[in-house]
Amino acid sequence: MTRFPLKLMNTFAIALMAGVANAANMAPPANLTHAGKLTFCAEFGNPPLGFYDEHQVLTGFEIELGTEIAKRMGLKVEWKEVAFSAIIPALMAKQCDAILSQLFDKPERREVVDFINYMYSSQSLLVAKGNPKNIKGLDGISGMKVSVGNGTTIQSLLDAQNKLFKEAGKPEANVVVFPKDSDARQALQTAQVDAYGTTLETAAFFFQKAGQVFDIAGKPFNKIKTGMATRKGDGEIENAIQTAFDAMRADGTYSKLLEKWELGGDAIE
Repeated sequence: MTRFPLKLMNTFAIALMAGVANAANMAPPANLTHAGKLTFCAEFGNPPLGFYDEHQVLTGFEIELGTEIAKRMGLKVEWKEVAFSAIIPALMAKQCDAILSQLFDKPERREVVDFINYMYSSQSLLVAKGNPKNIKGLDGISGMKVSVGNGTTIQSLLDAQNKLFKEAGKPEANVVVFPKDSDARQALQTAQVDAYGTTLETAAFFFQKAGQVFDIAGKPFNKIKTGMATRKGDGEIENAIQTAFDAMRADGTYSKLLEKWELGGDAIE
């Protein structure tokens, strides 16, 4: 085993602690939407990331992540709730400083926003308990009725799957689009649809909390990086958020938050 000199190890530890301290005491960006606040655009109703609990208190992994990032920038956090389909336009219109709402890092999105990746995510299908239609994945929803939130990745994946069904001469899935992800989930719970397309994280949360009502159909798919988004070229805000996030990773706060919300397997490298 290689042994590092104690003096070198102490120097490294001091440098690391200094980096974290600097992140906590950094000067806030000058071009914030609201002075003294870091404003995030988000859609809530996606546990365990951002949602209202039974006491109508806003909570979740992303809520705690955003609050800690703002704190390390010397700011208070502010949340602007926006429908997911309008979340990038809201950022571009300067209604917020960044998006923190499980926004997947896709090439087409990188044309208009910059990303600070903070976790991985996957897609899944949630079905009624016992999986009465025996759905095993996207290729098994031919002729089925599936609910999704508007503007979500699963919506585009279902559209692509329907093209494959059409080419194969099979009945297409009836994709029912709801304004919010929580509305799409309610449609499954009230037996209006055969399946509900969402992220693996949300599907797993409801499977754990309401396993008597829901099942997960098949394996997760479409693993992708998820990131906080800032306006393209707005380097001051992007760099400040990145610095605060890097400090959270360095001191273990990031890992602790992931484990608290049972998301350890989604940790970004």
